[in-house]
Amino acid sequence: MSIEVNNETDYEVDLKDVNALAESVLQAMFLHPETEVSVVFIDEDAMSALHVEWMDLEGPTDVMSFPMDELRPGTAGAPGENGILGDIVICPSIAEAQAKAGGHSTHDEILLLTTHGLLHLMGFDHMEPAEKEEMFGLQRQLLESYTGRPAPKETVE
Repeated sequence: MSIEVNNETDYEVDLKDVNALAESVLQAMFLHPETEVSVVFIDEDAMSALHVEWMDLEGPTDVMSFPMDELRPGTAGAPGENGILGDIVICPSIAEAQAKAGGHSTHDEILLLTTHGLLHLMGFDHMEPAEKEEMFGLQRQLLESYTGRPAPKETVE
């Protein structure tokens, strides 16, 4: 796996743990061993600009995903295709506010948002109730498998 994690903010982010989580998720979803993905932490101004440009929505959001090669999960016997999964951008200040509202740590929120963004890159969505149930159930399972403890309540909708 080629996982690039960068922090372009003043927030303290455990980049090694985010990298390890991303690797865990990609392996659990049987993506090709040479899959490439990046996770970038940006400030509210940069996130607001992306949110307007790509979603036509004002203000910052917590996480955005930008798929590249439309890679999908594989199976143990047949890993997914090789390629570039895409980019995830996360706004730590929004993550912090959501974590406070949810009663858990900012780090746990960042791990939640990273997992959420990775699933979006793999084609999962939560627009319909059945899709939401599938995606959020998988998100919980992947987080709990990685951390060994219950996942925080979802703050992303």
